[in-house]
Amino acid sequence: MVRNASLFSQLLNLINRQRFYELVFRHDSERYAKKFSSWDHFVAMLFCQLAQAKSLREICGGLACCLGKLRHLAMRGAPNKSTLSYANAHRPWQMFEDLFYETLKVCRQAAPVKKFRFKNKLLSMDSTTISLCLAMFPWAKFRRTKGAIKLHLLLDHDGYLPTYAYIDNAKRHDVTIARKVPLSAGSIIAMDRAYNDYKLYAQWTENGIYFVTRLKDNADYMLQEVREVPQNRNILADELIMFDGYYSKKNYPYPLRRIVVWDDENQRDIVLLTNHLEFGATTIAAIYKDRWQIEIFFKALKQNLKVKTFVGTSENALYIQIWTALITMLLIKFLKFKASFGWSLSNLVAFLRWNLFTYRNLWEWIDKPFETKPVVPKSVQYPLPFTGFGQHPL
Repeated sequence: MVRNASLFSQLLNLINRQRFYELVFRHDSERYAKKFSSWDHFVAMLFCQLAQAKSLREICGGLACCLGKLRHLAMRGAPNKSTLSYANAHRPWQMFEDLFYETLKVCRQAAPVKKFRFKNKLLSMDSTTISLCLAMFPWAKFRRTKGAIKLHLLLDHDGYLPTYAYIDNAKRHDVTIARKVPLSAGSIIAMDRAYNDYKLYAQWTENGIYFVTRLKDNADYMLQEVREVPQNRNILADELIMFDGYYSKKNYPYPLRRIVVWDDENQRDIVLLTNHLEFGATTIAAIYKDRWQIEIFFKALKQNLKVKTFVGTSENALYIQIWTALITMLLIKFLKFKASFGWSLSNLVAFLRWNLFTYRNLWEWIDKPFETKPVVPKSVQYPLPFTGFGQHPL
């Protein structure tokens, strides 16, 4: 049983320390460092996410008030505001990016299997815009009076884990980033109309990659075949088509499926486009519907972690905070996978924040959060001298 380690300390044990220091050496992130190590830096920024710290003062003050418990985190001590600010501005954010992918390897081992029967890897791709104050973040100019960046994400539907992330200026189009996303043959990727690029679709088709998206309203196509529609379903049409426009046909000269789905909730038709010619129309519709999970992920990220307000104004500091938020999300997802208790993501984040430095067995606590009692560390009691009633000890 864990007797003298906080929940925060046990959560940090999920990070492979050997791989962490290999990344530190690879990126030379402790160059010219004297006392404030990269591990101290990472723990401080992880504390920022889990404790919902709003500023450098809250991070440093929150760690300083728990000074007696920092040794369990392998920290030398609480940092000063200027020290943490300098580290955020100058230490390479690429180390945090690589640490994200190392943590992802651990989380994948506990991820549940997706609900679909097919063996293909199902992925969703989307981006979210993070608005910034242009006066404080002049390097992130988006509009004339507005600053912003975009977080591009590829979500694996096995556990709904982010498997690829890219942070970029909000001016760049989503399709430009989509061309960089690594995809394996046989995988199925669901996305909205923002990624409409016929050349990219042709490249994916030639590489054995399937996609499910929305058809543009002004798309010019020619009907090739009308397929039978399943009975008592929300499928209105299932057709085989070819693009008929000069440039669209030139960029994508392969057959496609046009599937019309009735959205009963919003009382509208949804026209889907896919290059998968074998799956049933209801399966294609279910794949696109499950794409909504990436929107839920973005919402949970912004509501529960610190990705809307930042403790530093430099580009490097902002990237470090976002990558730390993604690492935190992976750790929370891992706990949710392992727990037998029916946690919601927001409740788990809140309960962790309230019990971050309490001494409990983490793995018992996530299963029985209301029954697992805190462990009180043994301490030496020094008896006060008895001087009799009405007298005070000298």
